[in-house]
Amino acid sequence: MQPHPQIAERESVANETIAAISTPPGRGGIGIVRLSGPHAVEIANALLTLRNPLTHARALFAEIRDPETRHKLDEAIVTYFTRPNSYTGEDLVEIAAHGSPVVLELLMRLALQRGARLARPGEFTERAFLSGRIDLTQAEAVRDLIDSQTLYQARIAAEQMGGALSRRIQPAKQVLVELIALLEAGIDFAEDDVEVTPDAEIITRIDTITADLEKLGRSFEHGRLVHSGLTLAIVGRPNVGKSSLFNRLVERERAIVTTMPGTTRDLVTERVSLGGIPVELVDTAGLREATDEAEFIGIQKSREALADADLVLVVLEAGVPLRDDEAALIRSLEGRRALVVRNKSDLDSAGNGATLDEDMPPVILTSALTGEGIAELRNALLAMVRSPSSESESGMLTSLRHHEAVATALTSLASARRAIAARIPHEMLLLDLYASLRQLDSLTGETTADDILNRIFSTFCIGK
Repeated sequence: MQPHPQIAERESVANETIAAISTPPGRGGIGIVRLSGPHAVEIANALLTLRNPLTHARALFAEIRDPETRHKLDEAIVTYFTRPNSYTGEDLVEIAAHGSPVVLELLMRLALQRGARLARPGEFTERAFLSGRIDLTQAEAVRDLIDSQTLYQARIAAEQMGGALSRRIQPAKQVLVELIALLEAGIDFAEDDVEVTPDAEIITRIDTITADLEKLGRSFEHGRLVHSGLTLAIVGRPNVGKSSLFNRLVERERAIVTTMPGTTRDLVTERVSLGGIPVELVDTAGLREATDEAEFIGIQKSREALADADLVLVVLEAGVPLRDDEAALIRSLEGRRALVVRNKSDLDSAGNGATLDEDMPPVILTSALTGEGIAELRNALLAMVRSPSSESESGMLTSLRHHEAVATALTSLASARRAIAARIPHEMLLLDLYASLRQLDSLTGETTADDILNRIFSTFCIGK
């Protein structure tokens, strides 16, 4: 991979040596200080007492001494990676000492005194990107891996770090580049009788690119859920067992449960993993006419949670006929992802009220008391959050930035296709094709403005 085109603009920054504590704040068994830049080895030698000179990819024993008394303070393992065979593409030194904040702060203070600069958030990964070690989608995946809350999220991030998204973009981008080259050649060498590409062939190539990008764009629906998770609101009338179901789903007694209607006055939330996707469960106050001000506020919050939720679980009471307000609630969710549950099935021996009207969703029978139907409920919820297509999830769009770039590229391709139908000269057609190419380049960072880079890397933690 070639260095990023904007590397020349940041040459002065790249000539600086940066330093940071790369482990989380606080005490721990191990604490790591990381140095990267042209003077990393020189500064590390000044901080440590080494028995042998630093050697590429070899861990060495070192001592950390008090700068005033020269007494030994700690022992450390030091690893050195020479450029360009390091994470940042620069000389990189990692000092793994015991996780004492005092010792780590001493190392940082001494490093800064010897010419290092405190690294900005994400600056190590930014330098890896600028040096061409990784592209922008891989850099973003580093952050996603660090932020992952489930093993499934970590797996997807690891795929992206391996370049899965870049590889998925490449075929469409290659066809687009070839098309641009054909049109440019037809314009540049028109006097030499170079055959002009027929409109039908141009349309075929544009349609091929469009189909690939549309398929990629559809992956965002599932990729967004994998990246950000979703919210599930549990709603219904008082005393139908919403809090009991909530506790069953989170597998612990998180919400207060009593036989008194209206026990839940405020929203109770808990995050769980459903098929590897983070889901925030929201237990809400029962929907009814409020009896006091506190309940009124709770019901207002419940309606807000219902409006904001990605997924809604409507809880009814088994054996009790469907009320008009419950039917209205269910019908109001048409077009949204929603499930209906008849809870307290253990009290409904006759099975009364187990189905709704034909135009309403199917019902899942559950008993939060006995656990009956809970497995079926989990499976139904999982089916709703899974990817709607059977295509591979490798290389999916996981961020809004990715989605907007693909959507804008498709818009430019559509404009180019219309230009052909309108018999617009190829010189003008190329403007749309180049606009689409720039959007694809922005995904991997080959043509990305500094303000976008700064915004992306500022979301990283310091030391990464």
